[in-house]
Amino acid sequence: MPLKLQSDSRLAVLALASFAIAAIIAGAAYLGTGAKTAGAAGSASAPAAARTKPDLDTVTLSDSQLNSIAVTTVADREFRIEKATVGNIDFNEDMTVQVFAPYQGRIIQAFAKLDDEVKKGQVLFTIESPDFLAAQSNLIAAEATLEQSSSALARAQTLYAVKGIDQNDYETAVASQHSAEGALRAARNVVAIFGKTETEIDHILASRQVETALIVKSPISGRVTARNAAPGLLEQPGNAPAPYSVADLSTMWMLAQVPEADSPDVRLGQPVTVSVMAFPGRTFAGTITAIGASVDLNSRRVTVRSEIRDPAHELRSQMFATFVIRTGPAVRAPAVPLDGVVREGDGTMSVWVVGSDPHRFTRRKVKLGIQQDGYDEILDGVRSGETVALEGAIFLSNIVYGGAS
Repeated sequence: MPLKLQSDSRLAVLALASFAIAAIIAGAAYLGTGAKTAGAAGSASAPAAARTKPDLDTVTLSDSQLNSIAVTTVADREFRIEKATVGNIDFNEDMTVQVFAPYQGRIIQAFAKLDDEVKKGQVLFTIESPDFLAAQSNLIAAEATLEQSSSALARAQTLYAVKGIDQNDYETAVASQHSAEGALRAARNVVAIFGKTETEIDHILASRQVETALIVKSPISGRVTARNAAPGLLEQPGNAPAPYSVADLSTMWMLAQVPEADSPDVRLGQPVTVSVMAFPGRTFAGTITAIGASVDLNSRRVTVRSEIRDPAHELRSQMFATFVIRTGPAVRAPAVPLDGVVREGDGTMSVWVVGSDPHRFTRRKVKLGIQQDGYDEILDGVRSGETVALEGAIFLSNIVYGGAS
C-alpha cells in the first residue's frame, strides 16, 4: 500500500476514536445530571425527618448507673452570719509596763532574764544614783533637825513656864518644831519615791546609814518580755528603751484587720473565734473590746481588738491569726452538701433532684447563700425534704452535656 494511503487511514481511525470518546463523556455527563435531578426531586418529595431536641434538664439512669449515684435529703441548717479576716496576737498593753528607774544612775546589777516569770515587788535591777544618796542624806539631816528643835522646844517650855523667856522666844521654838516636822515628812516622801517602804525608811533613820544601791522592783506580776539592762549602763528615766518590760500574760490581745467595707457590721461585744497556725484544729474565743477610730491608709483596714484569757501562756505576741467575727444572729435555711452542687458551663449553679421514679433526676438551678461547714445555703430552687444527688452529681451533668453534643 502506498505511504500516503497508509497515513490517511491512520488519521481516519484516530478521528473515529476521538469522536467515540467525546460521545461517551457527553453521555456520562447527561446521565450524571439526570441522576442529580432525580435525587433532588426524590429528596424534595420525601417527608422531612423529625429531629427531637434532647431534654437537657432530665436524666434517666439504668440500674448500673444508679449504683454510682448517692442521694441525700435536703434539711434545714443554721448558718452563722460571720466576717472572716486576718490579724495577729499581741500583748495586752493595759497589762504591760516598761520599768524605768525613778532617777538617773548607773546600773550595778541586773537580776531578771528575758522570759523570766517575776512577781510583783521582785527586784529586777539596782542602780547607783546620786539623787538617791542625796535623798537619804536629807532624810537623816531632817530627823536630826527635828530632834534638835524638839529639845529646844522642851527647854523653851520650861523657861517660859517660869518666865525665863518671853512669849516671842517661846513661839519661835514652837515654829521651829513644826518646820522640822514638816521637813522630815517631806524627806520621808522623797525617799519613798525611790521605792522604799515605811519600814525601810525607819531602818535608814535608825542606822543613820545610807544605801548605795537603789533597788528597782517589778510593779506587776508577769513575764519579762524585753531586757535592755546591763551592768555599767547609765540609766536615764523615760529614755527608751526601758531596762525591763514586764507583761501580764494571763490575757492577750487579738488584733484583727477588718476590711473597710466590712467595718460597719462590726460592733463592740461581738464574739470572735481565732485560729493560729501553731495550734491547728484549735480555736480561741474572745469578744470585741475596741474598734479603731481610723482606717489605715495603706491597707484600707480597721483594727478591731478583742481579749482572750491565756492562763497556759500558749499564745505569743505577733503570731499570725485568722479571725471569724460573728456579726449577726444565725439563720436557718435549706442546706445541700458541697458535693451536691454543680457549677454548670454557663456559670450557674444547679442540683439534681430525684423525682417519684428513683431512676429519674431533674436538674434545677439554685441560688446559693453562705458556704459553711461543708454545706451550701440554698436561697432558692430546692426545699427542705426533697432528695437530691450527692456523690455523682457532676456525673449527671456530664451525661447531659455528652448527649447534647
